[in-house]
Amino acid sequence: MPMQRRTFLTGVGAAAMAAAPLAAWSQAPAWPSRPIRLVVAFAPAGPADIIARLMAQKLTETLGQPVVVENRPGAGGSLASGQVARAEPDGYTLLVNTSSYAVNPSMQRSLGFDAEKDLVLASVVASSPNLITLAPGLKARTLKEVMEAARSGDWNYGTAGAGTTPHLTAEYIFKVLGKVPVTHVPYQGAGPALNAAMAGQVQLASVALPAAVELVKGGRVRGLVVTGSRRSRVLPDVPTVAESGFPGFEDVTWVGVFAPGRTPDAVVQRVNREIARLQQDHDFQAKLAATGFEPQGGSVAESREYLRSELAKWARVVKETGAQAL
Repeated sequence: MPMQRRTFLTGVGAAAMAAAPLAAWSQAPAWPSRPIRLVVAFAPAGPADIIARLMAQKLTETLGQPVVVENRPGAGGSLASGQVARAEPDGYTLLVNTSSYAVNPSMQRSLGFDAEKDLVLASVVASSPNLITLAPGLKARTLKEVMEAARSGDWNYGTAGAGTTPHLTAEYIFKVLGKVPVTHVPYQGAGPALNAAMAGQVQLASVALPAAVELVKGGRVRGLVVTGSRRSRVLPDVPTVAESGFPGFEDVTWVGVFAPGRTPDAVVQRVNREIARLQQDHDFQAKLAATGFEPQGGSVAESREYLRSELAKWARVVKETGAQAL
């Protein structure tokens, strides 16, 4: 009998402890009641930063609270991911990361957090094809010509970091499809990688398309191939990988908003609804389209399933390419 009583009291105590966060939440002011931080996993001018700044402007208006963008580049996006995973789970610190989030668990030995449990994907905001660009002044014009020139072994390509999908895209195109020994040079964002290509420090840059649209249009780098199933409406003169001799190839980069894993479901659902509302806004859609993005969306449950499928997909690609974090 005493043992049963102790068990009962232990159960009651555990239930009370589990209910404590919910009780505290029910007494908290309605979200949001103060400024929100969007922690961007890469440097300014990359796809995550572009999306974050578009969202921050609109969400500040619709939520009635300042939404502030904070860039925390490093470790292929995992530095910011780890910081947000450890943040207070109250909805006031959110992560904006790319599909690199789904790659890094297979690329890095120790992330410092569990990609499926310590953060929750509230919504996939938008996606775009990747783009491989050429430094100005190079003689090669087509993907086949670039592969032939790169057989010398002296060619490098820059990316926004090891573990980003443009990194895996380039690895697969050059090393698996083309059997070409190009060297990967990781930077802390698409902007720095493109700057290196413009300066001739690397011959190629592989980035999400939105980061390079204006540079290609301005002639500061040349678009070599896009990785979508069709040409981009914003860069219609740049051929697809499939058109360039490798039928069936398709790849994209997506940008999502994450919350710390223990964030109350009501807040995560609210974030998802606010993003869904943004995706229906004509001005937001026009700004996405102008940079080469397309809205994606989906419920919280659908976003979680999508993340699981992406984790599995990129694990296969990492294994096939042998790509490694530097």
